[in-house]
Order: sequence, then C-alpha cells, then structure tokens
Amino acid sequence: MAELEGLEFGKSDFVLLDEVTMEQFMDNLKLRFEKGRIYTYIGEVLVSVNPYRQMDIYGKENIDAYRGRELYENPPHLYAVSDAAYKAMKRRAKDTCIVISGESGAGKTEASKYIMQYIAAITNPSQRAEVESVKNVLLKSNCVLEAFGNAKTNRNDNSSRFGKYMDINFNFNGDPTGGHINNYLLEKSRVIHQQDGERNFHSFYQLLRGGSNEMLESLHLQNDPTAYVYTREGAATTTSNNDRTSHKAVMNALEVIGFSKEEIDSVYQILASILLLGNLQFESDGESVQIVGLDAVNHVSELTDTDPESVSKTLLHRTVATGGGEVIDKGHTAEEACFGRDAFAKALYERLFGWIVSRINSVIEVKDYNPVLHGKNTVIGVLDIYGFEIFDNNSFEQFCINYCNEKLQQLFIEIILRQEQGEYQREGITWQHIDYFNNQIIVDLVEQPHKGIISILDEACLTVGKVTDTVCLDSMDTKLAQHPHYTSRKLSPTDKSMDFQKHFRIRHYAGDVTYSVEGFLDKNKDMLFQDFKRLMYNSANPVLKEMWPDGHLSITEVTKRPLTAATLFKNSIVALVDKLGCKEPYYVRCIKPNEVKSPMLFDDARCQHQVAYLGLIENVMVRRAGFAYRQPYARFLQRYKMTCEYTWPHHLMASDREAVETIVTQHGFQDDVAYGHTKLFVRTPRSLYTLEQERAALIPILVLFLQKVWRGALARMRCRRMRAIYAIMGCYKRYKVKAHFWEVESRFANVRTMADYGKSVEWPTPPAALSQFHNITVMLHRRWWARQIVKNIPPSDMLEVRAKVAALTALSGERKDWGLSRAWERDYLSNVRDCPQTSSGFIRVSKELRNKDEYSQVLFSGFCRKVNRFNKSTDRGLLVTDKYIYKLEPKKQNKVLKRLPLDAFTGMSVTSGVDQMVALHTSAQDDVLLSLQRGELCPNQDRVGELVGTLVDHFTRIRKVQFPVKVCRSAVQIHMRGKPKNITVETKAGQTNADFKKSRDGFVLLIPAN
Repeated sequence: MAELEGLEFGKSDFVLLDEVTMEQFMDNLKLRFEKGRIYTYIGEVLVSVNPYRQMDIYGKENIDAYRGRELYENPPHLYAVSDAAYKAMKRRAKDTCIVISGESGAGKTEASKYIMQYIAAITNPSQRAEVESVKNVLLKSNCVLEAFGNAKTNRNDNSSRFGKYMDINFNFNGDPTGGHINNYLLEKSRVIHQQDGERNFHSFYQLLRGGSNEMLESLHLQNDPTAYVYTREGAATTTSNNDRTSHKAVMNALEVIGFSKEEIDSVYQILASILLLGNLQFESDGESVQIVGLDAVNHVSELTDTDPESVSKTLLHRTVATGGGEVIDKGHTAEEACFGRDAFAKALYERLFGWIVSRINSVIEVKDYNPVLHGKNTVIGVLDIYGFEIFDNNSFEQFCINYCNEKLQQLFIEIILRQEQGEYQREGITWQHIDYFNNQIIVDLVEQPHKGIISILDEACLTVGKVTDTVCLDSMDTKLAQHPHYTSRKLSPTDKSMDFQKHFRIRHYAGDVTYSVEGFLDKNKDMLFQDFKRLMYNSANPVLKEMWPDGHLSITEVTKRPLTAATLFKNSIVALVDKLGCKEPYYVRCIKPNEVKSPMLFDDARCQHQVAYLGLIENVMVRRAGFAYRQPYARFLQRYKMTCEYTWPHHLMASDREAVETIVTQHGFQDDVAYGHTKLFVRTPRSLYTLEQERAALIPILVLFLQKVWRGALARMRCRRMRAIYAIMGCYKRYKVKAHFWEVESRFANVRTMADYGKSVEWPTPPAALSQFHNITVMLHRRWWARQIVKNIPPSDMLEVRAKVAALTALSGERKDWGLSRAWERDYLSNVRDCPQTSSGFIRVSKELRNKDEYSQVLFSGFCRKVNRFNKSTDRGLLVTDKYIYKLEPKKQNKVLKRLPLDAFTGMSVTSGVDQMVALHTSAQDDVLLSLQRGELCPNQDRVGELVGTLVDHFTRIRKVQFPVKVCRSAVQIHMRGKPKNITVETKAGQTNADFKKSRDGFVLLIPAN
C-alpha cells in the first residue's frame, strides 16, 4: 500500500477506501485530481488521470527516488510500476509486460514514453556504448512512430492511430540488449479523409511546414497544406504540436536510429507522392477517362522512380485475366479511377509505415544471442494501443479498435479477476466471491467462427456477385437477431437513433456503440489492383521495391485470395493476447477527466462511465477480498529462509510448509496470511515489505560470511601451494648453490700453478642468492692474486710500484699516457744519461742542500719551463725533496732561487692531454705554474705521471694526508699572488719547445704541433 502522502490528498490506494462504492471511489479520484495527484493504486494496478498539463514529477530526482524501491514505499507513480516490472524481470528472470489501456486522449502514449524513459535511466550504469546505442534507438523510435502513426483527433492532439506493442530484451545484468515492435491496424483511411476538426497523420504537416525550401522544391511540394486535397481538411485545425520543431526532431531521430540518407529521402519522396496523388483529377469524355494535367503524373513518376506512361496506365486501366488465360486491359470509369487512386495512396502509406517499423526492428533486434554464453534473455513488454472509441460516425476502424479493447478487457478479467478467484478455489483459500461482468460473450459476438461479425463480413467479401454493405447488414441481422449485445433498426424498429439499412449497435463493456455499415466491405476487402503492386515492385528505388514484394506475381499466376483486413487484425490481436498472457502483467488504467482538455475540470459523469467499463470497482473488491502476494512454499522459503534461525541454512522440519509457518510465526504475520495447498498467500504488501527489509539487511552479512569462508578456503589453498613452492624453491636453490661451488672449484683448482694465478679464468655466473658471496669471493681472489704478484717484486722496486699505484688512482684513467710502462728515475738532474753536462754540478749542490736543510730523500728533479713573478717564462731546475721544493737556476751552477716548504702545497692540477704542464697549488694562493722538460734519456717521455705519483704517494703514505689531483679537460685554474688565472693549452705549427704565452685572463701553453 502506498504511503508518504497526507490524508488531505485522499487515499493513495483505492483498497484503503472505507466502503467500496462508486460514490466513494469517484470522490477519492476527484479529490486526488484536484490536488494534483494524478496516480492512484488499486493494489498493483495504477490508475492514471490525464492532467492536461506539464507536471514536475518526471525528472532525475524522481527517477532516483523510485529506483530499486518497493511499490508501496513511495507515492503512486508510473515509475513505481515500471520499477516493479523491471525488478520482477531481473530478480525472478520472469518476462513481464505493462498494459496501458483507456480511452483515446486518456494519456496512454505519454505514459508509455515515461515508462521507456524510466527504464532507459535506471539501466546500464557502467555506460557501455553498445547498450547506450540500443537505449537511444528505443527512445528515438517513439518520435518517429508518433510522427507517422499519430494524428490530431477531436479527442486528442496526439492520438495513436495504430496499436503498438514493444518488447524490450534484457541480458542477465538487466541491461537492454534490443527489442522488437509490433504495430496493429494503422488507420490508413485517415490518409484520404478526416472528420471535421481532425487532421491527417502528423508526418504530412511536418513535411509541408517544417521542410526546407530546397527539400520541398526537390519533392515538387509547396509550403502550404491547403494546396493538397489529403491535408486540406485539417490544415486550419489548431494543435498543441509544433510541426516545424517536430520535423527537425524526426529527421534527427531517423539519423540516430540508423536510416541512411537515401532511405530518409525515399521516405519523404513517398509522402510527397501521396500528396501529389491526392491532387490528381480525372475527366471523362463519355468513352474514356483522362488525367487532368500530366505534370503531377510526371512528378509522381520521378519521386517513385517509375515510368510516367506506366503510372498513367495504372491509374486509368487495370489488367484482367480471363478464364481462358487471356490478359486484357480494362479502362476505369472516373469513379473507379478515383477509388484506385485513393486505395493506392492508402496502401503506399500503410506499406511505408510497416517498412519503417521493420527497419527500426532490424536495428534494435538482439543479434548473435547465445543463451549459453549470454545467460537468460528476459523481456519487458509495453503495450500502447488505441483506446475505446465512440464517435458520431463509427466505421470499420472503430469496430476493430473496440474489438481489440474487448480482447484486452477479457485478458484483464482473466488475470485479475477470474484467475484470481480460480486460484483461491484451487488452493482451498476461503474468501468472498466477487461477481463481475465477463465480456467473453461480446468477444464471441465479434470473432466466433461462422457466427461472429467478422466471419459474416468475410463471407460477404468472398461471395461472387454484387454484395453490398446493406446485404451484409441483413445477413448480420438474420444470424445475430437473438444475441443480447447486438441490435439494429430492423431488430428494434422503435429506436430512431439508428437508420434502416445503415446502422447496427453493439453493447460493448464500455457502452453502446452504433456503427455505420457503409464502407465495411470495401475496407474489409482492402482491395488494391494488382497493377499498382507491379508498378511499385518495378520501381528503380530499392526501398520502394522492398515494400512491395507481392508485386513480382504476374496477372496470369494463380494466387490465393488474401485474408481480409478484419481477419488479419483478429489474428494479430489473438497473438498479442497470447503473448501478454504468458508474461507477468502490470496494468496502467488511464482515465480522461473531461472532453475539453482542461487541467481544472473533472467531469463526474464522463469519469464514472470510464471507471465502470474499466471494471475498476470490481478490481478493488477483488483486491480487498484477496491477497496481494502469493508464492509457492519452496520459492518463499528459498527467498526468506535467512530471516529465521530455524530455517537457515536448512530446516529439519517435515515439509516446506511447516518451515514457512515458522518464518511467518517468528515475524508475527499469522493474521495476515493464508496457507494454500501449495502456496502461501500474503494479504497486505506491508508484511512482504517487512520481510524484504530484513532480507536486505541480512544479505550483506551473509555475503560477508560467504566471502570470509571462501577467502579462507582460497588462503588455505594458496598457503599449501606456497609451501610446496617454497619447498621446491629451497631444494632448487640448494642445488644451484652446490652446483656453483662445484663449478668454481673446478675452474680455479689449478690457479696456483698458472702463470697469471687465475686472472684469465672466467668466473661462473652466480645464482641470485650468492651474488654478495660471489662479490666477496672475487675480491678475495683479487687480493690473493695481488699478493702473489707483489711478493715477487724486489724491495728496491717497491717505491716505484707504490708511486705508480698512487698515480693510477689519482689520475683515474683520465690521462692516457702517464709513463706507466717505463722505469721511473725520479732524480733526473743527477742522472748522467739524462743530463750529461750538468749532472755532476747538480750532485754537488744536492749534497750541500741535504747537509744544510737535512732532507732525507729526493722525490723528483728535472728541468722545466716556469712562469715567474713578472709573468715571464724561463728555464729552471726543479728539485722536490721530502721537506722542500727548490727552484734552481741551471745557468748559474744550479743556484737556489727559491725554497718552498713541502707543507705549503695543498694539491696539484694537470691536463688530460700529452702536454707536460703542472700547476702546484699552495695554501697562500700563490701557485707554481711550470711545464716539465724532457732530457736526453728519452725525448718523448711523459714525466707528469711520475711527479703526480711521487707526491701523492709521499703525502698519503708518509704524511698521512690527502693530496688531491685534478685532471682538467679544458682550462686549468690557478691563483698567482691571490689573483685567479686560466691556463689553456694550444698547439702551434713551427713551435719547437713548449712555452707559456700571456693571455687576457692568464696564460697559454704553446706546444709543438707534432
């Protein structure tokens, strides 16, 4: 039962009325309409009153409010019924349908659009592209079908002039995957004639008023509906629809659905052809009939891609086959030509509409569906079909429409009333019997074989000879004279509301309807000359050719007489009812509050008549006396057993019924249920709602429990697997470690006897676990190898070896040739071979300085080119001892020009090239810049490495301090008397000896080019 509405709005469910009387029902319906509450429940049936105004109850917020909620949690709404149908389909994998019924103008078409809008909004939360495409086509199809199948009538500005049943297919996730549309009995007679105040189909006016000038010119049309016979009657009729805006929307919808440009052009070419056909006039000279003005014929020929002569011939003649097989052309009279033209126009529009529906179906049909791969395919059907119609002049179309409504009412009675009572009787449930009107007698009056009105019409159509509508009416009067729901003026001579030989009356469930028999036989025959079919089949337009497949038969081919229009309609309605009968139905009963489309007026008599013929009072009685919910014990137990400790997870009782009784007793619903033979019956939705709430609260707990158990099982499986993996890995690692040890042992077994002590032996790649051990082992071997090499070096050579190691470390490989491969003499000034002329004098000076300054060792000596304090370069002698560095004058018997303590030097800089430049840095920022000169011992000796190695070895080994060496790739930076200088090296052609030259920011060392 619906809640969340105050008493000032009346009862939101008619089941809650104090007394079920027509007076109380109407008072509640009127109160809710006046308060803006257009929806009211009868249990799960929704009663909808057309508000004739826009209402702010269909937005996203409203959709969210009804999404996933139970029917009775929110105020009555179309969305609630839509969600109930969707949940039933998704939860129980059961096909459902929503049947929308009511008079023309009661709001059925709008209701179906809101249902489609809701289903589209709540599905496909992940926004999958293919699902969104299906939803767009389903929604846009409404726009197209309304344009070509709806028209303005005196009752409704947007009246459906055809019946529509749409199946929407859903996958196991509840997302739409496709659909199918069935259309029923398009009112094609409206193409050629409309009643006063009504219009032709919307599509014609949308084309004429909304089409561009270029488009209309290409179709040979004018922007004026009064210029065409078929649209002239409705041209001045006002309507709430904007034809220009609607035309743009239809064009856009056709493109979205997937119609090609050629197909869209063909659609409007056919519409234009129909309009032009309506303007064709025929004149007779007594012998033959001619078409007045051939321009229209040429235009029709152009638009249909046919031959102009063939069009003229088809309009003026028809081909007839004689009994002997001879084929002759029979000319039409002017009246027959007009009849053929109008029949052709109606058939063109009917075939066009059918083709549009089939084209939409080809786009939205479910493709490549495999139940094994994709799961169960469920369906929600939405039926929007013409309502019961009573006009001033009711013809064949109203007869068929009202028959359709009788069938749907019969289905409603079958499911809501008769089946309900029948099920209570089968299950042994005691309840109050409700009397209701069973309209099966009216259905039989129309469709019963051999006796029904349709059978009498078909018999008249098949009879050879001139059978008129009047003869057919006489036949009905004879065969149906005793039927309580049939009468005519002949059977009731005193009833002057009917005319003799023209009217008959059927007492429908919705009221008495008087039908005019005029035109019944022609409309039932639905005759169209075969010549028109062949003309269209031979069109060069493939779309048009596709619409007329029966045109391929020649006139001499024997063809079976086609079924009549009434029989075809009856068969389609019977199939529709069978289709609806196998689904779980949800009903929307639409009521029209007044005839003047006023949002304020509630016509009590008009509404009471609709309530009566819709059987709503009986529906309320059945709901009040019956039960809102019923379910087999096994299914009820399966769904709600977790709400009771005695039934979860499995019960130990004798039967499922006892277990269900335990659940009901625990929740205190004993007075609200009844126990049938196989089912449980719940009277009010409140009890079911309580169970659903408790189940919804328990589901997350059960899910967590199942997740915990399953995750535990998975964890234990993973643990066992990991243990096995680690055991295998452990064995494998031990094998790899042992294999590595064996390999190392085999490779290095004889290194002691090798000439290089195993330096050339390649180490095997270690496993990852032994990478650190491998590095340590390699380092140990290198140390052992170095010890073996070093212990074979004589003690006298150790000083040179240490100096070379120091130079190797200090230069870090940045200077290529630094004298590694030669013997280091160190004291070159005292070497006779290197300085044969000055060595004796230097030895004497060296002894004097040793005695005077008490140094113990000469680290290095040699000639050099030095920059003095006047920024000039001169030749000097360099003597480096363990205490001082001396600058000597070689031209004055090696006179000491300057003595600097060795402690004053903080580092040195050299270049990465082959030059012999050295910069000795001092703590006083007065650096010594010089270039070593080679003696006669070897002209190309590099002595920079020797000086570097000697000083670095002395400072680090003897003085225990670092002596940094900087190897420069570009300029060497020094300080002279505190000022920074940049020293660069350049080669100069023709330069014989290295020499310094002053530059703007320092000095340039010029060296020979070779």
